[in-house]
Amino acid sequence: MGTRKKVQAFVRVRPTDDFAHEMIKYGEDNKSIDIHLKKDTRRGVVNNQQTDWSFKLDGVLHNASQDLVYETVAKDAVSQALDGYNGTIMCYGQTGAGKTYTMTGATENYKHRGILPRALQQVFRMIEERPTHAITVRVSYLEIYNENLFDLLSTLPYVGPSVTPMTIVENPQGIFIKGLSVHLTSQEEDAFSLLFEGETNRIIASHTMNKNSSRSHCIFTIYMEAHSRTLSDEKYITSKINLVDLAGSERLSKTGSEGRVLKEATYINKSLSFLEQAIIALGDQNRDHVPFRQSKLTHALKDSLGGNCNMVLLTNIYGEAAQLDETLSSLRFASRMKLVTTEPAINEKYDAERMVKNLEKELALLKQELAIHDSLSNRTLVNYDPMDEIQIAEINSQVRRYLEGTLDEIDIINLRQIQEVFNQFRVVLSQQEQEVESALRRKYTLIDKNDFAAISAVQKVELMDIEGNLVGEPDGQSFGLGVAPFSVKPGKKPKTKKTPKDQVSSSARKEGASSPVSGKDFDVASISKTQLIPSSKDGDLKDMLARERETSSIEPLISDSPKEELRAPRPSTPPSRTVAFEEFKNERGSEINRIFKENKSILNERKKRASETTQRINAIKQEIDETKDALNFQKSLREKQGEYENKGLMIIDEEEFLLILKLKDLKKQYRNEYQELRDLRAEIQYCQRLVDQCRHRLLMEFDIWYNESFMIPEDIQVALKLGSSIRPGMVPISRIVCLGEDDQDRFSHLQQTVLPEGPDSITFYNAKVKTDQKAYGSIRRAWWRAACIINALNLRRTGVDQGYDKPIRP
Repeated sequence: MGTRKKVQAFVRVRPTDDFAHEMIKYGEDNKSIDIHLKKDTRRGVVNNQQTDWSFKLDGVLHNASQDLVYETVAKDAVSQALDGYNGTIMCYGQTGAGKTYTMTGATENYKHRGILPRALQQVFRMIEERPTHAITVRVSYLEIYNENLFDLLSTLPYVGPSVTPMTIVENPQGIFIKGLSVHLTSQEEDAFSLLFEGETNRIIASHTMNKNSSRSHCIFTIYMEAHSRTLSDEKYITSKINLVDLAGSERLSKTGSEGRVLKEATYINKSLSFLEQAIIALGDQNRDHVPFRQSKLTHALKDSLGGNCNMVLLTNIYGEAAQLDETLSSLRFASRMKLVTTEPAINEKYDAERMVKNLEKELALLKQELAIHDSLSNRTLVNYDPMDEIQIAEINSQVRRYLEGTLDEIDIINLRQIQEVFNQFRVVLSQQEQEVESALRRKYTLIDKNDFAAISAVQKVELMDIEGNLVGEPDGQSFGLGVAPFSVKPGKKPKTKKTPKDQVSSSARKEGASSPVSGKDFDVASISKTQLIPSSKDGDLKDMLARERETSSIEPLISDSPKEELRAPRPSTPPSRTVAFEEFKNERGSEINRIFKENKSILNERKKRASETTQRINAIKQEIDETKDALNFQKSLREKQGEYENKGLMIIDEEEFLLILKLKDLKKQYRNEYQELRDLRAEIQYCQRLVDQCRHRLLMEFDIWYNESFMIPEDIQVALKLGSSIRPGMVPISRIVCLGEDDQDRFSHLQQTVLPEGPDSITFYNAKVKTDQKAYGSIRRAWWRAACIINALNLRRTGVDQGYDKPIRP
C-alpha cells in the first residue's frame, strides 16, 4: 500500500472589476487567503461577531490563465495516472463562480479550453512518449440530475437509451455504474468528439447569478489500461481519472429561482450538503462510519473521497463584497477537505492468459534443468512428461504380474511412475472385487439373512421353503439338489421374464421380418412427404418463379439505360421570375405550396379568433368597471343610511348582493377568456414561425428549380449529376466552373497552416466542427418533420399571470 497524503486544495478567484481589496487579502506565498468583515453596528455595543478568518491552502490562483491553472492543479495527477495511480479533480463553489469554465472551458476557443480537454491531450501525448507500453483509453460521461443518473453519451447511434435505470454497484474492485456506457478511444480527436457530444446533452438554465448555470453534477472519467510490450510479465496496471464538475450552491434569495429551476436548486443544495457531511466524517479520525450512501453524488465518488487516489479540489469563489458569505462557505469547505487523507496505490492486475503462458515457459525450463541433472547422474532414460496410454498399460501389466507372483519387483524411475503404480494397484483391486461378485451372482442367489422383506418375497414365489432352505440349494455334493416348487409341472418349459431391452429388440426383429423397408422405400417416403403441399399453392409458386424470371430479365435493361425525366424543351430565353414562380407553385413546389397555404389559413383563423376574443375581453372589462362603480355607489349609500349587523355579520340589501354575484361571474368570464387568448397567442406565435419557415423553404426550392430549369446549361447539369448527391441548382452559378477544390478541403488546409494555436489545436477544432454539424443536421430534420405534420401538432400551452386593471389591445 502507498503512503497516506492529504488532499490538495486550491482556490481560484473569478476576475471582477469590483474586487473587495479591503476585505480579501492574499498571503505572500500565494498559499493563504485572509477575509476581513466590518462589524455590524446595528448589533449594539456588545458585539461578539467574528470579523477575521484565515485559510491555509495549497495555492491561490488570482487572475490566472487556463494554462497556469492546469499546470498548477491537474498536470501531476494526470501524469501519475499513467503510472497506475487513480486521480480525481473536483471543482466546487458558488453558482456562477467559474466551475464549468475551469473544468471544460470555452469549446469555441482552443486557447480557453479547460482542465478536461487539456487532460485528454496530456494523456495521448504521454502515450506517444511510451512506445514500450500498449495503453488502452476509454471514457464515460455521467450526469447526476435531481438525484437521478443519466448517461450523457447515450445519444450516440451505437449506444441508444437504456431500458433499465442506471444504478451504483459496489464490488471488491470498487464502485462502478451499472448501465453507463464506456467508449474506447484510440485517437485524441475521438475523445474530444465524445466530450463535445456529452456537453451538448448537459442540462443548463438561467437565473440572476448565471446565464448558463449547470443544473447537474457531471463526472467525466478516463479509464487507462497499460500492458508492457517488452516484458512478458503477467502484471498490468489500470487507473482512472475522475473529472468532476459540481453544480453550484445557490442562495435562493439571490438567484430568484422559481418553478423547475427552484426544484433543481433544492436537489443541488441537498446533495452538496451531504457531500460536506461526508467530508467532515472523513476528516474526523474518531468516526468509524462515513455516510456515503446519503446521495448519489457521494456514493458515486466513494472511491475518490478518501480512497486510493490522488485527490485535488479546486474551489471557485467570487471576489466581490456582495458574495462574501458564499465565499466564506466555499473556503470552509476547502479547509475541511484538506483534513481528509488518501492512500494512493498502484492498481496492479494479472492477465490470466499471459500468466498461463509464463507458467508453461517456466515448466519447460524446469524440465530442461532436470534433464541436465539426470544426464550428470547417468540417468538418461528418465522422462518427466505425463504418461500416455501405452505406458499406463505397461504399468498395469507389471502390477498384475507382481500380484500373480510372476514378477519379483517393479522398476521405479520417477515420481510420476510411483503415483501411477499405486493408482493401478487400486484399479486392479477394484476389478478383482467386481469379478468375484459377478462370479458369485452367476452361481448363487445372494440374499441378506437379515433382510426379512426379501426373504418373505422369495417365499411367496416358492423359491424358499418354510425352513429357510433355498430351492436348488447345493447340498455339498456333485450336483445342486433341492425341493422343486409345487407349481412347477413336468414337461412344461418355464417362462422367463423379458427385459424392456429384449422386448424392443424382439419387436424390431418382428417388424423387420414382417415388413422390411429398403433404401428405395425410404426415398419414396421422403418424396411423398415433400409433395404434401396444397394444390392451391402451385399456381402461386409458378407465378412467383415467373415474376423472378421477369425481374432478372428486366434488371439489365434498367441498369443499361437509365430512365430519363420527361421534361419540356427549354425556352431560348428564361421567363421572368414572377411567371416562373407561379409555374413552380403549380408543378414542382405544389406540395410545399399546399403546406404553406394550410399553415397560413390556420394562422389567419387563429388571428381572427384572437381578435374576437380580445373584443370580448374588452367588453367584459368595461362591464366589470361599470359593475364596480355601481357596487361602490350602493356601498356608499348603505354607509349613509346606516349599516346593520347581525351576530357580527354585515347585512346588505338584495340589489348589492346581486351586484356582487354579477361581478364574480364577470371576473370568472374574464379569466376564462384571457386564458383562451393566451393559448391563441402561443398558437399564433408558433404558426407564424412555421409559415415563415415554409415561405423560406418555398423560395429556396424555387431558386434551385429556376437555376436547374433555365440558368445552368444541360451538359453541365449532366456532369454534376454523375456520382454526386448534390442537386445542380444548389450550386451557385458563379462557382460551377471552379469545382476543382472543395470548401472543406481548403478549410482543412487553412486549419493546418494558419491556425494561431498551431497544429496541436487541429484535433480540438475538428471534433468541435463534427459535433456542430451533427447538431445542425438534427435540428433541420426535426424542423422539416414538424412542418409536414402541422395539422397533427399538439400546441404547447404557456401560462402568464395577468390582472384585471388594463384592457387588451386588439
